[in-house]
Amino acid sequence: MPSGWRFIAQRALPETILDWEVPFTLSSNPKRTLSGPGSMAGTIDPEYARMIGADGKPMIREWDTKVYLEIDGVIRWGGLVTKTTFDGPKASISCEGLSSYAQGIPYEDYMVSGALITPPDPYAGKDKNYDGWIDGEKGKQRVPPPPKPYGGPRIDAFDAFRNIWSHIQSRPYGDIGLKIDTHRLGELLGAEDGSSPWELAWWDNPDCGQSLDTLARTTPFDWIETHAWASGGNAIEHRIRLGNPRLGRKRSDLRFADGENIIAIAKPEGMGDDYANEIVVLGKGEGRKMNRAQVHRYDGRLRRVATVTDKTLATDTALRTRGEQELAGRTQALQIPAIQIVDHPNAPLGAWQLGDDIRVQVNVPWIGDVDVWHRIVADEISADGAVVLTLKRSDAFHY
Repeated sequence: MPSGWRFIAQRALPETILDWEVPFTLSSNPKRTLSGPGSMAGTIDPEYARMIGADGKPMIREWDTKVYLEIDGVIRWGGLVTKTTFDGPKASISCEGLSSYAQGIPYEDYMVSGALITPPDPYAGKDKNYDGWIDGEKGKQRVPPPPKPYGGPRIDAFDAFRNIWSHIQSRPYGDIGLKIDTHRLGELLGAEDGSSPWELAWWDNPDCGQSLDTLARTTPFDWIETHAWASGGNAIEHRIRLGNPRLGRKRSDLRFADGENIIAIAKPEGMGDDYANEIVVLGKGEGRKMNRAQVHRYDGRLRRVATVTDKTLATDTALRTRGEQELAGRTQALQIPAIQIVDHPNAPLGAWQLGDDIRVQVNVPWIGDVDVWHRIVADEISADGAVVLTLKRSDAFHY
């Protein structure tokens, strides 16, 4: 194991340290992901995996053990053991970020934003003979029209995100210790006039993890999962940082270039059959009443159309936002999917953040010099100190 590295095991409930030096050998590098839980995998001696902790339970157990990678005193990665496989001389351990816990958990409550409210009609039933006059007041007072329906209170997208996580962690044995940022986005869910409410209802059997992903994708906004030592003691704080709406910034202070700190690049690629310059989005509703939006960005090439269906979308804004996102991802030019870098004064290890825009300067055979801004959507560090940055073109994002 590299100098300064150590793997730490902690019980999930309650959070007590089980081992400060877990003999964990990486088979898949610790990966952090923008708006996702990240992952890590490795092997361990079966004898160790079967060891009993001070609490009388196995040291390594699925959905009961948290594992962290600490590098030079900083927690670089954290997550849950989600799968163990005992095969041959080693036990294989798969870990996922704490935020993966939401997947598969049902939402068992009701939340609505922008519901259509129909006020009671104070004159209902007071015109029993249907002549348009209030009973007993014929010729004196006509029945006024009923009150108009209106849109009810609306919820900020971040409040809805926090509400789902609060629901998850309020259940018995469900508090994984995640704290969610408290600021608001300023984007209210549902239509203001009540014509298209946003709701999450237990009778629809919604999955909390999928609901969180859909909310982040369609609003849209970024989030990342972080872990850090709390001030004093051995407590570890877990946090989900929310963008406003995006995370990261343009990093003109960092340099990523061939022959300097880039030691390998993934094969550059175009769009091929995935290219489209027009998107049709089909949303909530059926038949002629289905919500629909169409966006395009013609660039001189032949018209190519892609259709996206998402039954959670009801407002024109949500439909068009989804269409712009899809369009941005399908009209981009050459993209560098990933680069492998080493620690270098141009961009010291840890100088970047997920979501940052970085300028990538490489030479691509048959194409020549490529100088394009990309966004960091994932990173993974290996035991030899090299780091792989997963990238997407900056112009592929739309907020």
